[in-house]
Amino acid sequence: MRRKGSKLPPFHLAFPVRNLEAARRFYAGLLGCPTGRESDRWMDFDFFGHQLVAHLAPPDTATTANPVDGENVPVRHFGVILEWDEWHQLADKLKAAGVKFLIEPGIRFRGQVGEQATMFFKDPSGNALEFKAFHDPNDIFRRDDNPADS
Repeated sequence: MRRKGSKLPPFHLAFPVRNLEAARRFYAGLLGCPTGRESDRWMDFDFFGHQLVAHLAPPDTATTANPVDGENVPVRHFGVILEWDEWHQLADKLKAAGVKFLIEPGIRFRGQVGEQATMFFKDPSGNALEFKAFHDPNDIFRRDDNPADS
């Protein structure tokens, strides 16, 4: 949601790749998009201020999920990064509306680099959506030497 007098929030898109190193060479090397946090199954890219996440997955990824901080995250999903309070308001609204969550609203990577509020649910056509928030927008692409992964 665009707020008057402010920039648009960063977009978030997760997509399947067959090879993480090939994705790194293309997005980081060729396009110049710095990497953020990563594991042996996924990798964040700063795509001109937006968060792209490449998830290692087989070619048919309709039902594929990757483990991320103890949850099975659908490989194919998209969403937006909201402000912290805005995320909590939306989570409360969705709970009150009886939305069935794929991953309940909660905090991922608690106490670690990349700590974020996140929730997953599907739209009426079955597309997985993730809405997330960071206390500090500078943490979107911040990384450490030992990223959390389950």
